[in-house]
Amino acid sequence: MTATQAPADAPPTSMTHRQILQAMSGLMAGMFVAILAGTVVANALPTIIADLGASQSSYTWVVTSELLAMTATVPLWGKLSDLFNKKLLLQLSLSMFVVGSLLAGFSHGVGLLIFSRVVQGIGAGGLTALAQVVMASVIPPRQLGKYAGIFGAVFAVGTVAGPLVGGVLVDTSWLGWRWCFFIGVPFALLAIALLQRTLRLPTVKREARIDWLGAFLIVAGVCALLIWVSLAGNEFDWASWQTGALTVGGVLLLVAAVFVEARTPEPVIPLGIFKNRTVTLTTVASLLVGVAMFGGTVFLSQYFQISLGKSPTVAGLMSLPMILGLLVSSTVAGQVISRTGKWKRYLVAGALIMAVGLALLATIDAKTNFGLLSLYMAILGVGVGMLMQNLVLAAQNDVPAADLGAATSVLSFFRSMGGTIGVSVLGAILANRVASETAKGLSDAGVTVPGGGGGSGEGSVPDMSALPGPMRTIIEHAYAVATADLFLIATPFAVLALVAVVFIKEKPLKTTSGMERLAEESGEGPTAPTDKDPAPVA
Repeated sequence: MTATQAPADAPPTSMTHRQILQAMSGLMAGMFVAILAGTVVANALPTIIADLGASQSSYTWVVTSELLAMTATVPLWGKLSDLFNKKLLLQLSLSMFVVGSLLAGFSHGVGLLIFSRVVQGIGAGGLTALAQVVMASVIPPRQLGKYAGIFGAVFAVGTVAGPLVGGVLVDTSWLGWRWCFFIGVPFALLAIALLQRTLRLPTVKREARIDWLGAFLIVAGVCALLIWVSLAGNEFDWASWQTGALTVGGVLLLVAAVFVEARTPEPVIPLGIFKNRTVTLTTVASLLVGVAMFGGTVFLSQYFQISLGKSPTVAGLMSLPMILGLLVSSTVAGQVISRTGKWKRYLVAGALIMAVGLALLATIDAKTNFGLLSLYMAILGVGVGMLMQNLVLAAQNDVPAADLGAATSVLSFFRSMGGTIGVSVLGAILANRVASETAKGLSDAGVTVPGGGGGSGEGSVPDMSALPGPMRTIIEHAYAVATADLFLIATPFAVLALVAVVFIKEKPLKTTSGMERLAEESGEGPTAPTDKDPAPVA
C-alpha cells in the first residue's frame, strides 16, 4: 500500500523534505556522539592510563575493547532493526552509550574503564548500524544523495573536533580527562529527545524470532579473530600458541555460526543476501576499503607529530584537507546521483582516486612539503567520499526492504572489521619498520646497537623533545619511511576494491523509501506506530 492509498488513521509511509530534515537532526546528533567517542580520547589516553596507574597492556585494551564491541555487535543491531521498532532501538543504543560514558567518567580503576568502553562500543555499534538503516527507511535511494553531505559534515566535525576537544579538556586543570567521557552525554540525551519528537516510522507486523545461538557464535568468533589481530605482534608473537588458539577457535566458531544461520528461519546475517551479486561485491569492497583507508590513515597523526615535529593540536588540524576532500566529494557526488540516477561511475572513480591518493602518500618522507602533503590527502579524501557512502547506497537499492537492516549492517561490519585488521597488522609492520630503520640510522652514524635492533618493536612512541638532535633526525626519518611503507602496502587493497566495484552491475535507483517498499512487500500496509508519536511540526 502506498502513502496515497493508506487509510486516514495510518501514519504516512513517506515523509516530506522538512520532516526528513527534522528526523535527521536526531540521527546526526547520535552519529556525532559515536564519532566523538572514538576520537575525543585519542590525545587523552596517555594521561588517563598514567592517572589510573595502569600498564601498556591496559592502554591497548582501553582502545581495543570499544572497537571489538562495536564491530562484533553491528550485525546483531542490524538484524534487530529488521524485526523491531527502529526508533526504540536507536534510543536504546544511545542510552547504552550514556551509561558507558558515565561509568567511564567516574572510573577509578582500569578494569571499570575497560568495561565501560565495552558498553560504549555496544551503543556505538547500534548507532553505526541503525542510522543508515533509518535513512534508507525514510528516504528513497534516488534521493539519498541529497542528504549525503550532512553525513559528511558530521563526520568531518566529529573527526577534527574530537582530538582538539580532548586535548583542551586534558590540559584544563579544572576539567580533566574525565570530561572526555562526560562531554558526549548531553549530545546523546539531545539525540534521544530529538528522535522521540521528530522520527515517525510505521511498524509492519512481523513475527519476531531472534537467533540467539547464531548471534552468540558470530560475536564470539569475530571477537576471537579481532583480539588476535589486535594483540598479535604486541602482547604475543604472531607465531605463538595464543595465535593458534584464537585463530582456530575463531574459525571454528564462525563455521558453526554459518551452519546455524543456514538453518534458522530468522538468521542474524541472512546468508541468502550473499546470493545477490551487488551485496557480495559491495561487502568485499567495504572490507578492502576498511583495510586500505583506516589501516593507512590512522598513523598519519603520529607521522605529523614525530616526523614533522607538530603538536597534537596542529596534527589534528593537518588532517583537514582529507576531511574536506571527503565532505566535498560526498556532497557533490550525492547531489549529482540524485539528479541523474547514475551511480556506478562514482564508485569506480572513487576507488581509482583512492588508490591514486594512497600511492601518492607512499612517496612522503620527513621533508615533504605540507602543501604537497595536503594535496595527496585531499585526493585520498575525494576518493573515499565518492566510494564509501555509495557502496551502501548500491546495496540498499538492491535488497528487499525486509533485509535493509541486515544488508546495511553487513557492509558496516566488514568495513569496520577491515579497519581493525588493517590498523593491527599495519601497526605491527610500522613498529618493526621503525625498529629496523632506527637501527640502520644508528649503524650509519657509527653507533653500535646491542642485539642489532633499533627499538622494541612494541609500538611505543618516543618523546622527541627528550632526544638529542642527531637521534631525533634518525627517528624522524624512521617514522617517515615506515609510514610511507604503510600507504604502499595499503594501495593494492584499494586496487582490489576497484576491481570489485567494476563488476557491480548498475541498476536504476528505486524511487520509493524503505517504508513504502516494506508496506508493498508485506501486502498489509503499515500499522500505527507503537510509540504513538505525534506528527512532526510542519
